[in-house]
Amino acid sequence: MFSLALFKREMKANITLLTIFIYLLTMYIVLIVYMFNPGSGTGWDDIIKLLPAVMKAAGFTAAGNTLIGAVATGLYGMIVLMIPMVFTIILGNKLVAGYVDRGSMACLLATPNKRVKIALTQALSLWVSIAILITYITVAIIVSSAIMHPGLLDIGKLVQMNIVLYFLHIALSGICFFASCISNDTKRSFTIGAGIPVAFFLIQMLANMGGKLENLKYFTLFTLFNTTDIMAGNSIVSPVLILLAVAIVLYGLGIFIFSKRDLPI
Repeated sequence: MFSLALFKREMKANITLLTIFIYLLTMYIVLIVYMFNPGSGTGWDDIIKLLPAVMKAAGFTAAGNTLIGAVATGLYGMIVLMIPMVFTIILGNKLVAGYVDRGSMACLLATPNKRVKIALTQALSLWVSIAILITYITVAIIVSSAIMHPGLLDIGKLVQMNIVLYFLHIALSGICFFASCISNDTKRSFTIGAGIPVAFFLIQMLANMGGKLENLKYFTLFTLFNTTDIMAGNSIVSPVLILLAVAIVLYGLGIFIFSKRDLPI
């Protein structure tokens, strides 16, 4: 069902982009872990008190005096939502529409590989690339915490956060992939594939403000990623299954439409 040659080609082509985002995430991870001061927490709580409305909208909540709380506040409020999302948008945009736009799709279709096989391979490369990025985030936090604050990180809760985070980005990537499958050029693909995830994030920021705006949380996928619930010990099964279902539907529809529609080749 997959083309190994095409998969290897895509993964090799993704190395540079992946390296850039890994480098960017590393800087933030090391900084946030370094900022933690055992016993007195971090400076996050003071910043939140100074700019409560802004910080609340951005998803930053009180960190408390635990390392996992500091990580959840400093990284999982915005950083590991936005940076991997940008990575997903860039990558998802070029996987199908990019080939059609450049005229390279004709070369792929000239091989024995059928459209469904090509689309499934491109989807797999996106899932694996996101998995590499989220796995790196997990390992980097664990290693930097072990070096600077040995024994203080709740690794179990961190892993649970990143499991939900992975499926959140898989669901978001489904939007990008679907847009890429239905588009003949990267401009249209990018407009849809970037526009909807960014809109979801902005809606989530409004919902974070609370009050009457809180009901907006039902109109964004980001609501399903709740670090407060995870740290409280709530099960991650429901959000993971919902996000996975969203991803399967979007990828399935994208592949089906791509396999049936006329292409300008």
